[in-house]
Amino acid sequence: MNCIIIEDQPPAQRILKKYIEDLGTLKLKGTYSDPILAMEFLNSNAIDLIFLDIHLPRLTGLDLLKSLSIKPHIILTTAYSEYALESYDLDVVDYLLKPFSFLRFVKAVSKVPGPTDGKPAEKVAINAKSNQKKEHFIKLGYDHVRISFEDILYIRADGDYCDIILSDKKYISSEPLRKWLELLDGQQFIRIHKSFMVNIARIEKVSGNIITLINGEQLPIGRAFKEEFSERFLK
Repeated sequence: MNCIIIEDQPPAQRILKKYIEDLGTLKLKGTYSDPILAMEFLNSNAIDLIFLDIHLPRLTGLDLLKSLSIKPHIILTTAYSEYALESYDLDVVDYLLKPFSFLRFVKAVSKVPGPTDGKPAEKVAINAKSNQKKEHFIKLGYDHVRISFEDILYIRADGDYCDIILSDKKYISSEPLRKWLELLDGQQFIRIHKSFMVNIARIEKVSGNIITLINGEQLPIGRAFKEEFSERFLK
């Protein structure tokens, strides 16, 4: 879907651009700080979805929304929760309260109706740049064992091998971490350390540079990976 951002705060613009890029199913056609310029663009371009801030210069996001004769799908973004009720009266897709995580962003986008059938869009995988593969076979001796990505807690590099840690078992894969990084590009995983990548859905809490998983295990966040992790999942 073609989308635009109407947002006057550069940090919020950067986060939305990053989330749109990571998702991979949206095509960003423009970013506007001025709602009047955005309206001029909308008058001559077909857009499926707008990420619309409420507090804008010259014209509020809600006023802009009311003035549109042809309304694309709208996801409102704001730091003020008191506008939630009014926004739903205007038939918006969702309402993102700043600061929102990538997971919350994905949930909002998944509510946007598809362009052809009008049904809710399929639930999008985290960081969905790949072909949405959900499982992988790993070789164990003479056997090949199916592993569902959603069952993986984390992956730990061990030289040229990797430990694939599930909630109730562990497999040793002969494929190195770089192979798993390629395989899981587009899935709900993020690298947090030179030796670890973790399933985001299995994180229970984050305390400083330590991630606690739902099974109680704790993993370190490496200094080189802290900024990206914080930007994507803690803000």
